[in-house]
Amino acid sequence: MPATPPAIPDVPIFLDVEGSRIAVRHSAGSTPGIVWLGGYKSDMLGTKAEALAGWAASEGRAFLRHDYSGHGESGGAFADGTISTWLSQSLAVFRHFTKGDQILVGSSMGAWIALRMVQELRRAGDTSVVGLVLLAPAPDFTAELVEPALTEAQKRDLAENGFFAEPSDYSSEPYIYTRDLIEDGRRNLVMTGPIDTHCPVHILQGLADPDVPSSHALKLVGLLPADDVTLSLIPDGDHRLSRPQDLDMLLRAVGDMAARSS
Repeated sequence: MPATPPAIPDVPIFLDVEGSRIAVRHSAGSTPGIVWLGGYKSDMLGTKAEALAGWAASEGRAFLRHDYSGHGESGGAFADGTISTWLSQSLAVFRHFTKGDQILVGSSMGAWIALRMVQELRRAGDTSVVGLVLLAPAPDFTAELVEPALTEAQKRDLAENGFFAEPSDYSSEPYIYTRDLIEDGRRNLVMTGPIDTHCPVHILQGLADPDVPSSHALKLVGLLPADDVTLSLIPDGDHRLSRPQDLDMLLRAVGDMAARSS
């Protein structure tokens, strides 16, 4: 009789990280486990994260996800967050809940967090990350995508108010970009030279992405070891990559990575 897959947690547990109440959902299971890292102003109950949770449960595989401070079910104000803040929270959650080998799956800003996590974990002697799957990756987006496109009005808002707001295609609330986020982003850049992840990387990038151009993914690929990176371009894929066919591609990529790393 087949074993019953572990249930997907329907309520989060909370981990205090430097005074922030971080919401976490974690299912135990086989390794390599899967760790989901969401995007800027997204949460761990989005379509891609839920699809991965269902797949991991059906496979009996460990799955971990959390909301950054100011996101989803976690505490804190969104405008107080920076890459360093969300990186520190992600590392704390990873170290508290994971055991054994892990695959990081990062979407948009989550890909930046994933690349920085690998750097910090390796620096501490932790080699448990055995694969990366990155969707519409946006590492260094503050310096590479936001700063070059700043209007004079936005520059003035940053100087005078410490932030500027932009309408969002994904939420009724505007995106807030703070001076602290942009300045801290410069301290977390990963695309300034070769990136040695010490593990295979699979990138999924839509060619119809209006937010992160495919040229950004191609630049990232050029900085990764050629023998360890796979780039899948989706001709009609947008930034969300949440259509059924996109989700199928994501699950295949993660499944292949898990089989390769087992």
